[in-house]
Amino acid sequence: MIAPRYQTAFRLYPYKKSPAQDAGTAMRHPVVIVGGGPVGMALALDLGKKGIACLVLDDHDGVGMGSRAICFAKRTLEICDRLGCGAPMVDKGVVWNVGRVFREDREIYSFNLLPEDGHRRPAFINLQQPYFEQFLVEEIRLQQADGLPVEIRGQNRVIGQAQQDDHVLLDVDTPDGPYQIAANYVVACDGANSPMRQMLGLGFEGRTFEDNFLIADIRMTADFPVERRFWFNPPFNPNETALMHKQPDDVWRLDFQLGWDIDRDAELDPDKIRARVAGMIGQDTPFELVWTSIYTFRCCTMKDYRHGRVFFAGDSAHQVSPFGARGANGGIQDIDNLAWKLAAVIDGDAPDALLNTYHEERKHGALENIKNSSRSADFLTPRNPAHTLFRNAVLDLVETYEFARPMVNSGRLSVPCTYDSSSLNSLDGLPDGPDRSRPGSPCSDAKMAEGFLLDHLAGGFTLLAINAPLPSDIDGVAVVSFSTDKDPSGPLAKRYLGPAPGAVYLIRPDQHVAARWETYDAGAVATALQKAKGGA
Repeated sequence: MIAPRYQTAFRLYPYKKSPAQDAGTAMRHPVVIVGGGPVGMALALDLGKKGIACLVLDDHDGVGMGSRAICFAKRTLEICDRLGCGAPMVDKGVVWNVGRVFREDREIYSFNLLPEDGHRRPAFINLQQPYFEQFLVEEIRLQQADGLPVEIRGQNRVIGQAQQDDHVLLDVDTPDGPYQIAANYVVACDGANSPMRQMLGLGFEGRTFEDNFLIADIRMTADFPVERRFWFNPPFNPNETALMHKQPDDVWRLDFQLGWDIDRDAELDPDKIRARVAGMIGQDTPFELVWTSIYTFRCCTMKDYRHGRVFFAGDSAHQVSPFGARGANGGIQDIDNLAWKLAAVIDGDAPDALLNTYHEERKHGALENIKNSSRSADFLTPRNPAHTLFRNAVLDLVETYEFARPMVNSGRLSVPCTYDSSSLNSLDGLPDGPDRSRPGSPCSDAKMAEGFLLDHLAGGFTLLAINAPLPSDIDGVAVVSFSTDKDPSGPLAKRYLGPAPGAVYLIRPDQHVAARWETYDAGAVATALQKAKGGA
């Protein structure tokens, strides 16, 4: 992504000299996270809540300017609820569920991403990335007062690494000069141009898309609806596409497709940008330019996400187009997957082999995101005459024929990944049940008399029983039981019960289903728990 010079929006962790810089020897840490940002800070908060001491090294001292990622999906918000900071994000963000698609100057169809009720969180909120990061850091600060074992060092730039048998040695540069630290494990969350990836001589597999897009964040007071609005060939950007989203603080994100062969300097001229914006929102609507940038994008991934004691997460591991909001949301799912596994291994509760399943599951998730993102990009920017013919035919049909609407691809929006082929799933004797709650799937939330289901699944491994008797105390798992007698057709029953009157689920710490049965069986549960922890 081509971005303007780094400017700080929030100085959240100004540089302060650490005693480690004068220690003379490399001080040892269980986990060092290289890079702050939404992925690194979320990982630090998640590990800290699990009692794992970790150190965040960031080469800046806070959050950069510009909205960048703005669409945060329901699953991301549920993960942030578990971390303790979901509520302020939703309170600050702009909630939306509906998207509208236009061709030229007329609407051709609309969609609702969360048509069912019984969920705490909406399909999406729009929230500028600086705010998202700020809420994570503020939650870390709040929990540090209660003993959260997380340290953040700003303006600490990793410039070298060397893997040893039982640790990684990191060279770190600061305003007061270099020093060394050691880490049992390192997680690189240092972005698309990841210095850590370059230090290990690692690259990407994938493709670069030959197109350019202009971001214009503007501040205006307007009555445009709070929806995702996408145009094919609009009058104000002929033969291209455009996108509009509302953000907090009367800021709106506008995206304009520009094509491949452009003069970047000319397109970034403020007067030209203002003319583009005025064409979209109306000549008489006053506005202020807040932030602008031109970007291209890649859909690519590293071959392996684990290299010895170094793991890669977020944009350092994989990249997608921004259409579909799969970048930051995919990165948050990375840390949701990795944190509990690191904690289990560090605490001696699981073998090292469990850490290999981070790559197994999240590479699967990244490839799914890349597939959907690439298809979106090919629909927006047809690569050949056949693709153009297909796109135009779909747009011709969509107003009249409902079957064509799912083929309109203005960005397949982020959904949580289901780890169908994961080696952690137990499938023996799997009973019939809802497809959405099969092993490997993330738990769907459900409103109940006792609150929301996910609130009861916020710890370690959990055995969830619905209309099924369970012992009150089972080694290695928390136990929660609910009845649907008073609401037999409610969200819990619809999302978790099959033909049988009851069900028992083994839920992982990241709220993914590991196994399910119709009734409790102590031996089956013990076997599934061992497997879900990376055992044979």
